[in-house]
Order: sequence, then C-alpha cells, then structure tokens
Amino acid sequence: MDAVLTTRTQRPIDLVAMAHDASHYLLRPHTIVTPNTVEQVAALLADASASGSAVTFRSGGTSLSGQGVTDQVLVDTRSAFRGIEVLDGGERVRVQPGATVRQVNARLARFGRRLGPDPASEIACTIGGVIANNSSGMACGTEQNTYQTLESMTLVLASGTTIDSASADADEQLRLAEPELWSGLSALRERVVGDAESVESIRRLFAMKNTMGYGLNSFLDHERPIDLLVRLMIGSEGTLGWVGEAVFRTVAVAPLVATGLLVFPTLAAATAALPALVASGLATIELMDATSLRVAQTLSDAPPAITGLTVDGHAALLIEVHAATDAALAAGLARAEGALVGLPLAAEFAFSREPAERAALWHVRKGLYPAVAGARPSGTTALLEDIAVPVAKLLPTCEALETMFARYGYESAVIFGHAKDGNIHFLLTERFDSPEGVARYEAVTEEIVRLVLSQGGTLKAEHGTGRIMAPFVERQYGAELMAVMRELKRLCDPAGVLNPGVIITDDARAHLRNLKITPTVEAEVDRCVECGYCEPTCPSRTLTLTPRQRIVVRRELAAAEARGDHALVEALLVDEPYESVQTCAVDGMCGIACPVDINTGDLVRRLRAEGRAPGRGVWNAASGTWDATTRVASVALTVADALPTALVRGASSAARAVLGTDVVPRYEAGLPRGGTRRSRLLSGSAAVGGSAPVAVYLPACVGTMFGPEGIDADSAGATAALLALCERAGVTLIVPEGIDGLCCGTPWKSKGHTAGYASMRERVRAAVAALGPDVEALPVISDAASCSEGFVGLLAAEGVPHLVLDSVTFAAETLLPRLEIVERQGRVAVHPTCSTEALGATGALVAIARAAADEAVVPEAWGCCAFAGDRGMLHPELTAAATASEVADLERLQREGGALDHAVSANRTCELGMSRATGMPYVHVLELLERATRP
Repeated sequence: MDAVLTTRTQRPIDLVAMAHDASHYLLRPHTIVTPNTVEQVAALLADASASGSAVTFRSGGTSLSGQGVTDQVLVDTRSAFRGIEVLDGGERVRVQPGATVRQVNARLARFGRRLGPDPASEIACTIGGVIANNSSGMACGTEQNTYQTLESMTLVLASGTTIDSASADADEQLRLAEPELWSGLSALRERVVGDAESVESIRRLFAMKNTMGYGLNSFLDHERPIDLLVRLMIGSEGTLGWVGEAVFRTVAVAPLVATGLLVFPTLAAATAALPALVASGLATIELMDATSLRVAQTLSDAPPAITGLTVDGHAALLIEVHAATDAALAAGLARAEGALVGLPLAAEFAFSREPAERAALWHVRKGLYPAVAGARPSGTTALLEDIAVPVAKLLPTCEALETMFARYGYESAVIFGHAKDGNIHFLLTERFDSPEGVARYEAVTEEIVRLVLSQGGTLKAEHGTGRIMAPFVERQYGAELMAVMRELKRLCDPAGVLNPGVIITDDARAHLRNLKITPTVEAEVDRCVECGYCEPTCPSRTLTLTPRQRIVVRRELAAAEARGDHALVEALLVDEPYESVQTCAVDGMCGIACPVDINTGDLVRRLRAEGRAPGRGVWNAASGTWDATTRVASVALTVADALPTALVRGASSAARAVLGTDVVPRYEAGLPRGGTRRSRLLSGSAAVGGSAPVAVYLPACVGTMFGPEGIDADSAGATAALLALCERAGVTLIVPEGIDGLCCGTPWKSKGHTAGYASMRERVRAAVAALGPDVEALPVISDAASCSEGFVGLLAAEGVPHLVLDSVTFAAETLLPRLEIVERQGRVAVHPTCSTEALGATGALVAIARAAADEAVVPEAWGCCAFAGDRGMLHPELTAAATASEVADLERLQREGGALDHAVSANRTCELGMSRATGMPYVHVLELLERATRP
C-alpha cells in the first residue's frame, strides 16, 4: 500500500483529529492516507480489495449518520481534490470531491447560476459528500437534488476500474472491465421492474426525499448498466465506489427574492397551514418549532423578526418567493398573500426584499442545527434525525413526536426542517456515557421507526442511512428489495471493503455501537458540536489542525486522562503545541463561520497565556516603553535591509535554533525597511487639529515598524495616505497625546501576555479619556484593520463609549463622497482580511477599490493570510499554506482577465504576507485612493 500513497500517517494526533465528524459516532482510524490523484485512489482500492483492508472516504466531515468514520483506513479526499471548472458559460460545472458547495457556487455566481442541491451546511460540505449522500436542501426538493442534476462522473470501483461516464463508449468500457457487474446490473433491473410490489414501493418512497438505502429508483429511470451504475453511486455513501470528478447541470439563481417569517401560536397551526402554502407555489417553506426559536434568539446576529418574539408554544415558517422578473415576483407574492388569508398568525407578517434582513433570517435557519446543539448541557452528545412523510401526514407525525419526546424526558428536543417536502429534522441530546442514556436512545429510536413507517414515510430523507439507520433498511423496504441491495453491494464490492457497516449490516444493534461521548473541556469551546463549519475558513487547515480538530484534541486528551491512557496523553502533548497552539493564527474567522460563535482563538490565547513563554517578561515590559520598542524595530529592519539577506537570515536562524521558532522571527528577503514615527507624520498635516474634528484618530503602530511598500516613489503608507485624503476632503481629526506609545494591544493579547495587555489597555483608555467629554460622540478610527478590531475589544473592555471604525469604512462613508477621482488605477486585486470581515468593513474595502480602479477583483478563494502580526515570520510555512489557494485563484484571474496593475488590502502585515505569497506588492487601499485622487 505504501507504494501507491503520497501520504500515510498513524500519528496519534492525526488519527484523533480525523476521527471526529458531525455525527454522534466515534471510531478512530488506524491509518489515514491522502492520495493526490484519481490513479492513486484506484491503486489504493485495488490493493484494499486484494488484501481485504476496509476503506472509508472522508471529505468535509459534515455527515450526520456515521458514514464518514471508521476504525480501519480513512482516505482523505478533500486535501488534493478541490478543482472547479465552469463549463458552457455556467450551464454546467466540473467539480472534484473536495470543493465545498459554497466554493462552487461562488465560482458560478458571476454567471447567474448555482448548484441544484442547497444543503444548510453549504459552507463546509463538499461535493464528495453531496454525491455520496444525494444531498438536497431547503429549496431544491426532489426536482433539483444531486440525483436529478448530476450529468456524469468519473467513478472508481473497488477493483480499481476507473470510468468516465461521459465517454461515448463508457458502457462498453464497463462491460469489458467488469463483465459480472455489467450483466448483474441488467439482471437486477429486470428483477425490480418485473415485481409490481417492488415498483410500487420504490415509486412511493422516492416521491419524497429519500436517502434510506440505495437509490433503487435508478432501476425504474434507466436501462444501460453504466447509467444505472452512475445513478446508484449517488447516495451510496462510499459503499459502492468513489467519485473522483463530476459534472453537474446548474440551475439559475433567482434574481428577485422575497422572504418572510410566519409566526403561529402552535406547531399544529403551522403544519395545518402547509397544504395551502405549498399550493401557492412558494419556493421555500422552512419550519422552526418553539425551542428552535428560543435558541435562535440567543445568536449574536439573530434578526429582530426573531428576537422580538415572546416565545411560548409558537412555531414559525420561513417562506420565500423566487422570480426572474418583477411581474413574476408580483404574481408570486399575490398568490402567497392569498394563501395567508385567514391563517391564525401570532405576529404581524410582511415579505422583505431587503438583502440584510433576508440574509439574517437565512443565517439563523442554516445554522439552526449546530446552534441548537450548541445550547445543549455540557457532556451530552447531540444527535440529529431527519425523516420525511407525505405532507398530509406531517401534522400527526409532529404531534406524535412531541408527545414521544415529552414521555422520554427529552425536554430540549427541537423540530425544524423543510416543511414543503414533508421533511423534518429533530434534535435530541443524550448522555452516552451512561447505560440509562443508551437504553433511552434505543427505545426512542424504535418508536421513531414505528411511527415514521406507519405514516408511509422514510427513515432518512437527506442525511443518508449511515450507521444510524442501517439496521432498519429492511423494515422500510421489505425482504425483496433488501435482497436487491445486498446483491448490488456484492456486485460492486465483492470483497466487502468499501465502508463496511454503512447502509448494509447484519448487526441489529449497529446503531448503538461506537456512540460518541463528549467530555467537558474548556468553557470557550465546550458547546462545539463538531459540525465542521469552521474548517474551510481556517488558515492552518492544510498545514496542521482546524478549529474543530483543535477542540477534539482537547476532548481526546480529557477522555484519555479519564481512562488512564497515559501513552495517548503523552503522544498528544508532544504534538499539540505546534499543531494546535503555535500554528493557530487566532484570526477569528472560525468564530465568524461558527453558528454558535466559538472563536477557537480564544482558547488558543488562553493556552498560550498558561504555557511557558520565553520572553514574556520582555513583552510585558515593552507595553510601558512601546514608543522606543517600535523605533528599535524600525531601525532593525532598516539596517537589515541594507545588509546581505543571507547574513541577516543566518543570524535569525541561529537565534531561532537557540530560543525557539515560536519566539524569534525568521528574516526573509522582501521585508521592508523600517517605517516613520507616527508623531512625525502627524506633525505636518493640516488634517490633524482644527475646531471641528470628525473622528478620534489612533494611527497603527505597525506603520512605524514596517515601512510602506509604495505604489510609487511618493507613497508613504496608510497613515500618510489617510491624512492626505482628509486634507483633500476638508476633514480634520483629533489625535491623543503620546500616540507613539499607544497600541491596540493585539500583540500581547494574541500571545497570551495578559499583564502587558492590561497595561496597554489602561494607557489607551487614559489617552482617549484625556481628550475630554466633547469628543465622546466621535468615532475612533485606525488605519490597519487588525488594529481597528483590537481597539474594538480594548475600548469595550475599558468601558470607553466610542464607536470604532476601520479607516476603510470611515473613508467610504465620510471621505469618498467628498473626493474626485482624477485617474483610475487599472485592474486591481483586492485581499479582504479576517479583520475587515469581523468589522463588517469588507464591503467598504471593495467599494473604495472599485471607485479608484477601472476594475477591482476579489479572488473567490481569498482567506486569512495568517501573517497575524509576527506569526507569519515565526512560522512562514503557515502563511504559505494559508495563501496557496488564493495565489492559485489570482493566477486564474490573470489568465482569464489579464494582468493586474495593483494589489490592495487594509492591513500592513496582511500586505506583507500577500506580497510574500504572490510576488506582487500589496499596499493599503487608501494608498490607491490617494493616488487616484491626486490633483
């Protein structure tokens, strides 16, 4: 096996990090392999079939039914398979299994197209899982799901046979390479279509969303063996083969959308309204029960439509009308409003076309599962079931579920889902560390199975059979269709090595084995449900660990300590410092993506504070002499710039070897000379002082340490650019005394130097307070986005009442309307930062770039550069890994649209990181605007 694999690991920290997914099952793989090509996967499967080694594929890790975990070989198909190719002007798209739904849709957006499947986990779920689980979602129903929109695939069978189904001779290739499978598929089709009872069962069950068992509707829809195989692969959860690439037919993005929230006094009233609402042609009807609404009210960005409710036994339906024209939208709204007449609404209702209001409602709904699960008691495990029943049976089903949950004592159980399709989810929390908890789960599962089947429903609508429902497949389909599935599995996987125990099992208690126990760990991250939404945004995701993995390592440490597994504890503690603590950029992007607002950086900062950090005393002392410290850093960079790079790098490497790579930065060619002291820049500016300042200005100290890149010889950095722009706009600012000694505190906070951070907080508070009460109504601005974000936290902690704005927001709102663009600056690449995202300033950054340039492009693959102050100099490999996708995307943009004249961002250290990564000089966007507005 070693000969065919690029990467193979059995390191304990890798195994425990990859063992966890979003399901409530936990198996630790004995080996993780990471192939780079389809050919390597084919060789791996051929070897596995010959040796009898079980193989499970893993991509996004968002599956909920246990189909992505194993104690055997786990194959990572996300890392190296992320290709996206738009075809036919967006009408089709070729994708690899590691690309997320959001990434694919971002590439399609400029064509007005998107994928048909629209799962709530689109931020993190990947195409591999979308195909393996036959994903659908909130709006696509059964008409635009994976089964209906996938056109072709490159599939790899257990034998290693690889076929592109788009090839004209694909069926003949299958016949020659796999004659038994080819003829067996035809025989199975004849068996199915020749049995009237089987045909009736399949049509009834697949009229609904249904991911229980294999997609037997394929036998009614297709005839050629290759076509049968392609459709059967969809929803097969890695048990029949692997899909290395797929082509989807895309669907149009509705340009006109109206959204609203219907609030009913009871769940019964909400479900009773469904027939009329469905008949009105609504694109989406999403159900949220009372507990869902209460939990949603706790989210930081919950909209007023939800926070304003006084929830008792209420339920809500999130409804939406889609249209291509104004006339069609008006007609759709008229039909919908007609259906609302006479409904017993418990709150006023209105449709909204306002993007911010609509986005807020959908953000709550899409993050509802992890949000609800995140509110569970510590030490419990969240488990999410999904079912579908005919819409007419939804009300009695929901009523029976509520009664059942109350009887079993599941007081926090919630019900939500895609009501239009009769597809609901219900979330339970259970303690699997006690026999009583497991027994209760076993009993309620049996009752749920009986209830759903009695209503003519399916036990799995969207999330796949996995391990959770594998023992019940025959009860849903009957003995004959179960026999068909077993024969299908035998034909495709004769050795039984592909994801054994998933979909097909002989173990009636398989759903009760390997249940995940969730030990209590640090308060900052204890509510994590391991959904994985954070992973695509994490800058260290391809180098070391993701936020989810950092958390599960803490959980695995706690569990190992509790059971006395000293060998595992020791192994994890050896690798955790670098893998988890040193290579975390503490950028906060995970907190933005996390629906329960977990910023794993908060945990990492505390771990750094609790650890032994060489130089902590020096750092803490520097908070009192920051003016001198920044000037020393500036002089050092200027001197280093004048010396041979090899000499300076050698000196820094020697110091790193002695003091540690997490203490001494690595010097690299391309670092700028030192910058200019802030007071010197301010002293000659007409923008500082005056009788009517519009903002308190705290220029960033990073400009003193790192000199400007410069668009031209006249460029002097962000501070000088902002001052020049203010002068041209006739705007004045006020600056506190002693500005050279002030800082946002981020260098101390990010490193866990709490004493130094507290000292700087007090210095800034006092300096701002000394300006007097007359300026309390003015915003505070800074000219580096990370510093602006730092000032938000610092001033809030000190009780200072000022609103904090980044300079790009200030410039877009206050300066740009007063400025004249004299010379546009060509084609410009824009790099948003983690801080512009956190501050809500990315829109302003892009708006300034578009105002100053002929064209401003934002790479779809942009992300945090992980330079993170000095983190990119301490660990250059982190920035290299974090920027790799964006670098590739920039190269694509230049191939497709021509050369880039400039590159801009909103933070000096991010500009350094991106300049190093791309070879293009990145400058602050205000420098671009300053040049564009020069008289």
